[in-house]
Amino acid sequence: MSSDDKTLDLRKEIDAFIAAGAPEKASLRLGELWRKQSGSATAAFVVSRYEQLRGKLASVPYRLAIARSFTVEPTIPLLRAVAFVSGIDLTVHVGDFNAYPQEILDESSSLYRFSPDAVILAVRTADIAPDLWQEYSDLAPDAVRQAIHRVSNNFQQWIRAFRQRSQATLIVHLLEQPTQPNAGVLDAQLETSQSSAIRQTNAAIRQAASEHRGVYVLDYDALVARYGRLNWRDERKWLIARMPIAASQLNYLSQEWLRFLVPLTGKVAKALVVDLDNTLWGGVIGEDGMNGIKLSAEYPGAAYQSLQRVTLDLTRRGILLAICSKNNLDDAMEALNSHPGMLLRPNHFAAMRINWNDKAQNVREIAAELNIGIDSLALMDDNPVECEQIRAALPEVTVIELPEDPLQYAATLRECPVFERLTLSTEDQQRTAFYVEQRERSQAEQTFQSKEDFYRYLEQEADIAPVTPASLARISQLTQKTNQFNLTTKRYTEQQISELAARPDHEVFSIRARDRFGDHGLVGVAITRDNEEACEIDTFLLSCRVIGRSVETALLSYLGQRAAGRGKKQLAGWFVPTKKNLPAKEFYPQHGFQLESQNGDGLRWALDLKEHPIAHPEWIKLNVMNGENG
Repeated sequence: MSSDDKTLDLRKEIDAFIAAGAPEKASLRLGELWRKQSGSATAAFVVSRYEQLRGKLASVPYRLAIARSFTVEPTIPLLRAVAFVSGIDLTVHVGDFNAYPQEILDESSSLYRFSPDAVILAVRTADIAPDLWQEYSDLAPDAVRQAIHRVSNNFQQWIRAFRQRSQATLIVHLLEQPTQPNAGVLDAQLETSQSSAIRQTNAAIRQAASEHRGVYVLDYDALVARYGRLNWRDERKWLIARMPIAASQLNYLSQEWLRFLVPLTGKVAKALVVDLDNTLWGGVIGEDGMNGIKLSAEYPGAAYQSLQRVTLDLTRRGILLAICSKNNLDDAMEALNSHPGMLLRPNHFAAMRINWNDKAQNVREIAAELNIGIDSLALMDDNPVECEQIRAALPEVTVIELPEDPLQYAATLRECPVFERLTLSTEDQQRTAFYVEQRERSQAEQTFQSKEDFYRYLEQEADIAPVTPASLARISQLTQKTNQFNLTTKRYTEQQISELAARPDHEVFSIRARDRFGDHGLVGVAITRDNEEACEIDTFLLSCRVIGRSVETALLSYLGQRAAGRGKKQLAGWFVPTKKNLPAKEFYPQHGFQLESQNGDGLRWALDLKEHPIAHPEWIKLNVMNGENG
């Protein structure tokens, strides 16, 4: 059967699942279709079918606006299709051609009326800086400096104006280099070269972005270079329709935009589950033995070592690693511990399932051990059958099916958008160490007969502090990523957190925790809002690492004491149930709150602070920052 016949059958199967009322199965097949054939024709089909499934899948709605200096319309169906496949229900507004300055500066423009969650500012070098692009040879050194200043200043003004008018995330394209500098090879010899002038401009744009919360840069020049400058541009389409990008390259632009949208929507993976045989090394350890597997700095073992290097890089972003392999444990551990070509060692893995059990069950156990949702896992495997079985049994898992050529393994993993991050906290960099310490705590807990004795043994200490510039990114990250112990699951950007903290009737607190085994880092967030009689809890969340150790009670007790000190009679808050926050369901009633009301979204609980003050856990030493002691 030809590939066209296979995709035609897939389309028929998708329509049959939609007609039969099986949205999850239809979604799985749509993903399969997109992986097989991700062109413009497929994009139109994928988008139309996902629109039929809207409201029936657990997709995240997101609104994206694009302010641009060139034609981007052909890219939009591709972007929406790949977003839908990634679990993002994307609505896109495209601004008028070359009208981006007016749209950004006019607070009543269609850009702001659209109420976007994020905006992409996509401007070409040739459009904003024609003198730097095609007239560079005519410019005197002073004119070059003036051009750099003019363009940089424009971007600074636009970024500043946008941030004053919107809480949305802003993604700014950096400027690309010409395919061939005006001066040819002489350009690289000149101190004031054309390439250098564009790099200086980009450095100024990057600096302007760094001065504002929720503003990020997209290295458009690196994107163009990655896929080839000579292939990127379509001169004919540019002259006819102001479409500078060749049709064959449009998918790459949509994928690059997606790399920002995935972390912005929280559709990221927190852990990568890896296979061993023919994945982390070449060959089968049980048959070839440790000396027979392919893993070294030379081909063919270099392909697997490159994959391990990328995998190791992911841990620097706070992504956990786990092993799920059908193998003999002793054979596998010998290779992990002793093979000279291994870059990854047992201490790099937060969980391991090396056995002959069902792989889907092993994956479920890994999620439970790491205390994260199934949908926070990505699985990397070379076996198409195993990959398809996981997709069928656990559709929430991101499955990374490796290509036939091991030389492409590293690139396949590096291009996976679920591992992208826009900020990096200290907690992210130390996450694997946190889980190693967690294993030690779990082992110690088994030796105690009561939880209270175990809590005292832990020697827990917690620091409560209002939000600071240093903690802002982590606080925002926790609101975006925490699902299990999150009472309202409200998501906030850094800019929104800053604005809430600046309001006189709002407070934003973080809590850090540590014990005798180590420092958990910043693990909790509380946001409150005062009204005439009550302190309303807008957000209350805690990382899964410390759930159930009474840190949550310590934070709630502090909120109650603080509210009572301001003369508030009640501490109140909503519990808004989701598919993932069941661990938080009984939190309020367990602490004496009474159900006051409910609606279609959730339940409102309230506590009389005079009649039922919340006791602070005596086994936690509480430090309240800014000179206060608790």
